[in-house]
Amino acid sequence: MNVQSIVQRTRAYLCLDCGKCTGSCPLARVDLDYSPRRIVEPVVFGEAEVVMDDPRLWSCMTCGLCSMRCPSDVDFSRFIIEMRAEAFQAGERGIYAHNGILQEVMRIQTMNVHQDRTEWLADDMQLSENGEWFYFVGCLPFFDVIFADLEVQALDIARNAVRLLNRVGIAPMVSNEERCCGADLLLAGDVDSFRRLAELNVEVIKASGAERVVFTCAECYNAFRTDYPAYVGQLPFEMVHLTELLADKINAGEVSLNPSPGLVTYHDPCRMSRYLKVHEPPRTVLGSVPELELVEMEDNRERAMCCGSTAWVNCSGCSKLIQREKLRQARATGAGVMLTTCPKCQIHLSCAARDLDAEQAVEVEDVTTWVGRALREFEKRGRD
Repeated sequence: MNVQSIVQRTRAYLCLDCGKCTGSCPLARVDLDYSPRRIVEPVVFGEAEVVMDDPRLWSCMTCGLCSMRCPSDVDFSRFIIEMRAEAFQAGERGIYAHNGILQEVMRIQTMNVHQDRTEWLADDMQLSENGEWFYFVGCLPFFDVIFADLEVQALDIARNAVRLLNRVGIAPMVSNEERCCGADLLLAGDVDSFRRLAELNVEVIKASGAERVVFTCAECYNAFRTDYPAYVGQLPFEMVHLTELLADKINAGEVSLNPSPGLVTYHDPCRMSRYLKVHEPPRTVLGSVPELELVEMEDNRERAMCCGSTAWVNCSGCSKLIQREKLRQARATGAGVMLTTCPKCQIHLSCAARDLDAEQAVEVEDVTTWVGRALREFEKRGRD
């Protein structure tokens, strides 16, 4: 067991009795028995088995709020991820949501399987067989099937991403050989399967000859930028989120977006806001849309509340309470639409909104889908 090295790497031995982690934790607000300190302390004092047997090990959303506010710089999210890996090796598991289908889909992709991941492509899209840019689609081809009842239309994100890339003069490569980024498996303790997916994805992109990879999923983006280098080494290509690319083009005066009247708010995914410190590019993109008004929620940027669930594990009544609070903050802005840059946040929050009446609910959409659709509708009106 490598537990003491985990304590050292994450500075968990410096955990104090200040309680800032518990006071910051969204889960602790709805589950009075939960506290990050109570998970750290047994491990620090040599009782790791207590934590590895505790179902609450799998409830942490690794949202990073506690780490951001910790006066001792304890990396609690990393502590949780590495402790889950130890527990997974010992045969422990969290409670998989949706009957574990998402975990199994990811594990199947670690094998030598044929995939048709690009049937969503349309004739009007400009693509390259070899070139500078590679678009990493991630799990979007699976979400529309698994979450058909939510009608999230995840592949619309991919379609609009390609069209927006075309709008700025980029014809990206896409590949049937690409796999899920594997972030959910890492967060659920399955390090070996995560590493295999990381290796396969890096091999595919290297073989394509791409120099730059663009992402539309916050978690895929963080996996490549943060986790892949830690588990498979430095990557031989540059990485950028689509909103960062578009924001740079907008700031340089190289592209402009068409008017789209409306009132929207923006949800910062944890991986974009607290992990990667990317706050402004999505706001720059939305702020450049004429006649669109962006209003901020009470908690935004690095203070933004999590979507309430992660890794498709231990999604519970507590998750729903967190999600409803997030939706309440969105409604309080007066906006009818909450935009985000993470398809998983969109799924989780759409699921919670489905259970509310019309006056309480708010529509949840991806920034890429919303901007892309508004652009097409405007151009269609111009042609008509």
